[in-house]
Amino acid sequence: MDYSRIKLIVSDMDGTLLNSKHEVSTRFFEAFRKLQNRGIKFAVASGRQYYSLRERMEPVKDDMIYIAENGAIVMYKGEEKHLVPMDLKVVHRIIEEVRELDNKYLILCGRKKAYIESNAPEFMEPFLNHYEKYEVVDDLLQVEDDLILKVTICDLKGAEKNSMPHVEHFKEELQVKLSGEIWIDFNDKKAQKGNALEALQKSLGISKEETMAFGDYLNDLELFSHAAIGYAVENAHAEVKKIAAHTTKSNDDFGVEVILEELLEKISVEAEQ
Repeated sequence: MDYSRIKLIVSDMDGTLLNSKHEVSTRFFEAFRKLQNRGIKFAVASGRQYYSLRERMEPVKDDMIYIAENGAIVMYKGEEKHLVPMDLKVVHRIIEEVRELDNKYLILCGRKKAYIESNAPEFMEPFLNHYEKYEVVDDLLQVEDDLILKVTICDLKGAEKNSMPHVEHFKEELQVKLSGEIWIDFNDKKAQKGNALEALQKSLGISKEETMAFGDYLNDLELFSHAAIGYAVENAHAEVKKIAAHTTKSNDDFGVEVILEELLEKISVEAEQ
């Protein structure tokens, strides 16, 4: 594997860089600093909101690049590098249709914060693992003073089989992606991780051939299209493992960290030769 050209690494968070306890390892932070010293930039790409990503990356939060809300926003050094909001009329249609389904929780993901109507304990536990800034409102249809970047369904019975058949028709006009076992995300058609990564690459002057990507779920597939080297973690969705060029260990076995350490070791050996 030729890592010598890599200048940018991008990784999904949940199921990939985060372990099953939603933690980032100390091994990652150590590798991040070493990569930084080598001039290699690192971006996290997630369906999570920007504020949640910053909280998870506390030790390196001001040096990390954030591709948040499935690519609807890119933030670096406190600056907005890319923004793709949703049409509010379409947002309202999603809300109205999903309300007709049983046992589904809806999240409006705004530029300022997330908005929810329910604070039921079974919903709040997974919700609080992904959202840092939020507000409980009486009616999501009345949220007006914010740009909506993403709408998310939380289906505790399983999103792929239980909810997706009812909302697939939105794929004609939106990005509709399974982002986890209980999550379905709706974004503007132009808002996806691949487009956000491409915009970031252009702003940094970094090419596909100089990029490495890691992922585990279907909303990560676009990352591999813009990276010369793509890794699926061992616990990835079967379709992702099929499409990714390479696999690494699971998120609970430091799959990303193992490859980062391997990259750093090879760079060090080459530098000594």
